[in-house]
Amino acid sequence: MKNFSSFFFDVQTVMWRDWIVLRRRLKKFILSRLVTPVLYLVAFGWGLGKNISLESGTYLDFLVPGIIALNTMNVSYMSIITVHTEKIYHKSLEEYLSAPISPVAYVVGKINSAVLRALISTALILGVAIIFGAELKFFSSFGRAAEFFFVVVLNSIIFAGVGFCAAMRVQTYEELAQVNTYFLMPMSFLCGTFFSAQQLPEIVRVVIEILPLTHTSELLRAGFNLPSIFVLIFYAAALLKFSCREFKKLVN
Repeated sequence: MKNFSSFFFDVQTVMWRDWIVLRRRLKKFILSRLVTPVLYLVAFGWGLGKNISLESGTYLDFLVPGIIALNTMNVSYMSIITVHTEKIYHKSLEEYLSAPISPVAYVVGKINSAVLRALISTALILGVAIIFGAELKFFSSFGRAAEFFFVVVLNSIIFAGVGFCAAMRVQTYEELAQVNTYFLMPMSFLCGTFFSAQQLPEIVRVVIEILPLTHTSELLRAGFNLPSIFVLIFYAAALLKFSCREFKKLVN
């Protein structure tokens, strides 16, 4: 019990430090998180969406879950790669290394902070979507809403883990940019965010359906799907484990 209490306190300490930083920049964070979703909703939801009809509803209703999936991926990833700056340039990561905080608590705290940012960003998008007239079917019941946020959290953990592993492994910003170019950007457009992955050629669809963002997009739209939930849990657990292992290497 004492060890758990100590671990929880360490996680809370890391999150509190990140919250202080976020609180000072909260207005800028909110404004920056609104720009891209608004552009997507205007261009695809109002512009292109007027010429697209779906059996399940309007294209705007189809688009909002995809934007949330895409946004939580980007926000959680970008929130945590600042660890790279702390490690390479500011050397402030050494403060954590010398502090009596367990490596696992540090990783969990940083990932939780990234998840918090992703949840704030999701709330902003939902507010904008309501203004644009989207029908939020995933809020039709408390259970459906709980499933929705559970998937958002899982997706955020996954890409925060990707960001943490990248921050630990790479040495330059150029290498971080390559992660975005070769990994995140293809998923942004192909994993069911703007159109159904079922429309892709079969050989491409097989690869796309392995990727976590595809399952996130489908779950946010269609609701509970046990195989997809298991896929996301697997990714989240594996990346959390890899993140802890990479940070422990730095400690040792």
